[in-house]
Amino acid sequence: MNHIPRNAGAPATVLVTGGAGFIGSHACVDLLDHGYEVIVVDDHSNSTPQVLNRVERIAGRFVGAVYELDIRDRRALSAVFDRHRVDAVVHFAAHKAVGESTRMPVEYYDNNLGGTTSLLAAMRDHDVRRLVFSSSCSVYGDAGGGPLDESAPARPTNPYAASKWLCERVLADVCRHWTCLAVLCLRYFNPTGAHPSGLLGEDPNGEPDNLMPYVAQVAVGRRKRLRVFGGDYPTPDGTAVRDYLHVMDTVEAHRIALDRLSGSRGMRVFNLGSGQGSSVLDVVAAFSAACGRPIPYDVVERRPGDVPELVADARAVGRAWGWRPTRDLAAMCRDAWHFQQLNPHGYAGSARRPSIKE
Repeated sequence: MNHIPRNAGAPATVLVTGGAGFIGSHACVDLLDHGYEVIVVDDHSNSTPQVLNRVERIAGRFVGAVYELDIRDRRALSAVFDRHRVDAVVHFAAHKAVGESTRMPVEYYDNNLGGTTSLLAAMRDHDVRRLVFSSSCSVYGDAGGGPLDESAPARPTNPYAASKWLCERVLADVCRHWTCLAVLCLRYFNPTGAHPSGLLGEDPNGEPDNLMPYVAQVAVGRRKRLRVFGGDYPTPDGTAVRDYLHVMDTVEAHRIALDRLSGSRGMRVFNLGSGQGSSVLDVVAAFSAACGRPIPYDVVERRPGDVPELVADARAVGRAWGWRPTRDLAAMCRDAWHFQQLNPHGYAGSARRPSIKE
C-alpha cells in the first residue's frame, strides 16, 4: 500500500482513545495510511481486541502499542503518556447508546464526563496540547425540522446527549484557562457503513443500539426481525429521520482536524454530516437493495430520548477545510453488508492482537 505522508507540522504520534471501537478502528487505519504513529487505549466495554489485527492488516503497518485500560484510571492512563511522546489525542472513548443512557444515567455521566476530565488531566501533566473530541448531533435534541448548523441551541433529551454536551462545556472552559490547548469538537450525524475491504465494520457487543448493524444482523440471519422504534413521528413515513454519514468520510474529517490543530488555540465546533435526511424505512429499503432480500421488521413504541429528526448543516466545515462527504447511503449499505457477509458472527473467532493490561 502506498502511504500518503502527513502534512508538515501535523502531530507525529496520536493517542486514540476507544481505538478498537467502530469509528476508532477505522480512524486508526486512516491515520496509519497517512503516516501517523498510533497508540491505542480501549477498555473493550463495547469493542473487541481482535479488531486491531485487522487494522494492521489493512494498513500494512503496526499500531505502536495497545493498552487495555479504562481512561478513568488516572494512574494507568498517565503511565501510557509516560511511555510515549504523544503529540495529539483523538478521543472516541465513551458510552454511546441513547436508550441505554436513559436506563443508566449515572453510569453515562461517570464514564463519559469522568473519562474526559481524566484524559485532560493526563494531557495537562504531560504538556499535550492538541485534542480532537468525538461529540454528537444528539446535543441538539428536539430542535425541530430542517438542517441544523453549529449555532443551533443545545437541547439534549437523554443522558448520553447531555454527557456529550457537558464534555463540550468542560473542554471550552478548560481552553479559556489553559490557553495553549487546541480542541476541535466534531459533532457527527450517525456514522455508519464499513471499510470497503470488509475487514472492519460495526460489531457491537450484545444487541445493537444503532440501526445499521441491527439491519445487517437481520439480513445475515443473526436476528429474526428489526424493531422500528416509533411509526408516528411527524415525518414523511412516520419513522425517525437521521443524517447518515459513511464512517470513512467521518474518519477522514478527524485526520484533517489533526492537521488543522497545528498552530491553533482554543476550541472550535464543527458538524459532520451529509445534509440529507433518511428515515428508518429509507435505510431498510436501501439495505434490502444492497443485500437482495427483504428486511422483516415490526414497528414498536418510541424509544425514550429519541427525537423525530436530526439533519446536519455541515457547510461550515466545508468552508473551513474543504471537507465534504463523498459516499452516499447506497455505499454505506453496500459496505456494511459486505462486512456482515464476510463476518456473519462479527469478530468472534478472529485472532487477538496482544495488548498491555494496566
